[in-house]
Amino acid sequence: MGQISIRLNVNGEVHEVAVKPHWTLLRVLRDELGLTGTKLGCGTGECGACTVLIDGKAVHSCLVPAAQAEGKRIITIEGLSDGVNLHPLQEAFMKYGAVQCGFCTPGMILTAKAFLDEHPGVPTEEEAKEALSSNLCRCTGYVKIIQAVVAAAKMINGVG
Repeated sequence: MGQISIRLNVNGEVHEVAVKPHWTLLRVLRDELGLTGTKLGCGTGECGACTVLIDGKAVHSCLVPAAQAEGKRIITIEGLSDGVNLHPLQEAFMKYGAVQCGFCTPGMILTAKAFLDEHPGVPTEEEAKEALSSNLCRCTGYVKIIQAVVAAAKMINGVG
């Protein structure tokens, strides 16, 4: 099976990449672009470890054919900070001890970012739980993760 050339806008940089038609966006991000913050968990879209933002929406990159991401704006965990300052979600995850082993953290943070962008204001803990229901963590009971999301929303909105 031959390769095709695609252009991907990842974290604000355009990359021309030769891919096989069956390659997933996850594979291209990790293996071709070296962006290993996006994790391969289940490979079936069930765990959320591979979550990235495509045009602001949280998607499981293990399910997205790389060629379908051409022309879209892709953000990985590596592109969330401004290079110097962490995003409030990243800060809150550290402050509240929501990182644990760290494997699920990038997907959790990007899912939370999409949720907070779509739902301005400060969510209830129940709303934050629902928003993260597509992401699994094997280390924790999610309490610190939910606290971090709510705290980040407060920072973003200048509350408390």
